[in-house]
Amino acid sequence: MHHPPSADRSQRPEEGSWTSVATYDQLLKTSALEVIVGDLVLAIFRHQGKLYAVDGMCSHQGGPLAEGIVEHGCVTCPWHGWQYELETGIQTINRQPLQQCYSIRELNGSIEVLL
Repeated sequence: MHHPPSADRSQRPEEGSWTSVATYDQLLKTSALEVIVGDLVLAIFRHQGKLYAVDGMCSHQGGPLAEGIVEHGCVTCPWHGWQYELETGIQTINRQPLQQCYSIRELNGSIEVLL
């Protein structure tokens, strides 16, 4: 059966390519890392046993989110206290998705992000 292109897109696996950004051992030493991939700054978090990858620069004024405090599934920017949900990138006060989130996985000791 033929589906229109828009229907096909929802059936496909995520597009992009998995890029290694760190090793599993690097993330064992800390619960957050800042990594640079091309022109992207990413904040990689391990929180309650799960991995998260978000844009590493706070959408408010560019603060380093990887240096923020993580509690209850949210990261607080160390500069001005803006908070974002790790899962969605939603800013907790205005409920807008202000931080880009990326799919992340651990594979054979490597932490990979889908870019």
